[in-house]
Amino acid sequence: MALRILHVGKYYPPYRGGMEVFLDDLLNEQRRQGIDAHALVHGDPLPDDPPWVVRVPVQFNLSYAPIALGFRTALNRAIDRIQPDVLHIHMPNNSALWALTLPGARKVPWVVHWHSDVVVSNIKWSVALAYMAYRPFEQALLERSQQIFATSPPYLQASAALKPWRDKCEVVPLGINLRAAAPDTPAASAASVQAGSQWREGTQFKLLSIGRLTYYKGFETLIRAVSELPGVELLIAGEGELREELQALIERHRPGNGPPAVRLVGEVDEAEKHALLQACDLFCLASRERTEAFGIVLLEAMQHARACLVTDLPGSGMPWVVAQAQAGMHVPFEDIAAWRSAIARLQHDVDLRHRLGQSGARSLHRLFSIVPCTKTITRHYRVLTPGMRPAEVRDDLLVVISARNNEQDIARLIRRAQALAKAEVVVVDNRSTDATCHIAEQCGAKVLRPLLEMTNWGSLQTGLRYAQAHGFGTVVTIDAEGRYEVEELPALLSARGQADVVVAYFAQRNSFMRRIAWRWLRWLTGFELRDFVSGFRLYNRDALQVATSTEATMLDHQDIGTLLLIRRQGLRISEQPLTLHSPRVDRSKIFRSWGNAVRYIATSSLLSIALTKRKPPRTPPL
Repeated sequence: MALRILHVGKYYPPYRGGMEVFLDDLLNEQRRQGIDAHALVHGDPLPDDPPWVVRVPVQFNLSYAPIALGFRTALNRAIDRIQPDVLHIHMPNNSALWALTLPGARKVPWVVHWHSDVVVSNIKWSVALAYMAYRPFEQALLERSQQIFATSPPYLQASAALKPWRDKCEVVPLGINLRAAAPDTPAASAASVQAGSQWREGTQFKLLSIGRLTYYKGFETLIRAVSELPGVELLIAGEGELREELQALIERHRPGNGPPAVRLVGEVDEAEKHALLQACDLFCLASRERTEAFGIVLLEAMQHARACLVTDLPGSGMPWVVAQAQAGMHVPFEDIAAWRSAIARLQHDVDLRHRLGQSGARSLHRLFSIVPCTKTITRHYRVLTPGMRPAEVRDDLLVVISARNNEQDIARLIRRAQALAKAEVVVVDNRSTDATCHIAEQCGAKVLRPLLEMTNWGSLQTGLRYAQAHGFGTVVTIDAEGRYEVEELPALLSARGQADVVVAYFAQRNSFMRRIAWRWLRWLTGFELRDFVSGFRLYNRDALQVATSTEATMLDHQDIGTLLLIRRQGLRISEQPLTLHSPRVDRSKIFRSWGNAVRYIATSSLLSIALTKRKPPRTPPL
């Protein structure tokens, strides 16, 4: 049965902003991969709109936000008609806030795609005032969502709006459709010929910038920088409310009696845009606020093997994209002299410009293609829709290892797991600074590298989600920071028919602090376990569903909370005593000091009281 997804977006092509390009490519790729994807967006309906796109007319705009009075009704009808398994909301989008008021919307999981913060602008005070009214609803929507996709690590780290919800966030870089290169039609050929003649005859170096003529794009910086560079001409493609101001600035910086060094060419269609990108020598993006969160147009420039020159804007994903692809250079924020210097360098260093362009074109397929981006998003959909399991559930075993700086042990651990259990191995490398990742790959393990540092439980959950998405029937987790014994893997597997979750217990070196903690938690919860934080565990398919649920994601450890959630679903939990053959340093931080232990016991006790229905006796046993 195909997943049904309803995207709630801002606009849709022919409007060609970054969000709209991505939504178009994502929607078409999802439908190509067999997902029943639909979109509800702003705009007047068009005769050639496909049946899966519904547009809602906009009456007016308020501080750059489209006001569509019929959006709530249209959203309610779309939910009733499509019956989506997931509501995929693209933010910022003021109309998407109507989902908070619809009972039908609250019955399905929400995924929020965080394209950009509403930046409290130092340039536009009206945006800052409008955000004061918008923010409480924005935060309510984020609270209600089960998953949030950020588009780059620096943007996630700098986002004040996402800070309270980091535990729900996953970095999924945007991608574009690379199957269809630049349009190959008669219109495209004509556009290509016309694009080459857009720059003045005799121009030695052709610059291009594309974007809406609005306050955060930084076109003023480019105009001032280019005006004093001989033989250089900049074309700016796009329309917006600053056209007259920018044209006046261009005239003021006209060099002597000669022609202006910058021209505004207005709105361009897809064929004209790709023709301009193909014809230019260098693509520039001088944005000056984090409203420029990613820069999809940079990917389109890389498609044509064009080097990119961008602002080194703190907290934006724009310089991160260029750095990841090694496709260009960064220029300090609003530094006109630095822009002149960088443009001049790339004008005269043709080899450097060519190397950057070719690197971007190669990296595009590896890092920013819509195909892997869509597959990653679909895996998250599957986690949120437990009833929509993969087409094939396998009986195979997967061993998930959470590792951080374990280069001394990881090779033996992987090879013994492969030999003893004939299992596939996934290593979740939690930001190691040694050779752990490289050694694991050399040993044949699948290595997952979260972009942000996680807790051990967060790392293990990443592996569990991988197991769920790929249909594994049984999963063994190994926390390489804690106590485990890989030689006992067959003994742990022998107990898999006895319960849904099997927790390994090693009696050796069970400290006095641990014994006190476990005695108290046994009394409080009714569990008959002798180790609550053992990371050496076995999960079957049913337990895997609970361990990867939204509630389990909010926990800090693979301990009391996870076990209580599993018990609440009526699943069985057992303990398997094992022997610790090889001495190993336990790097768990919980019992490193009495202070840590007391804090852990206190928080675990509160969690136990909140999640268990069992009433404890009045006095604990002696």
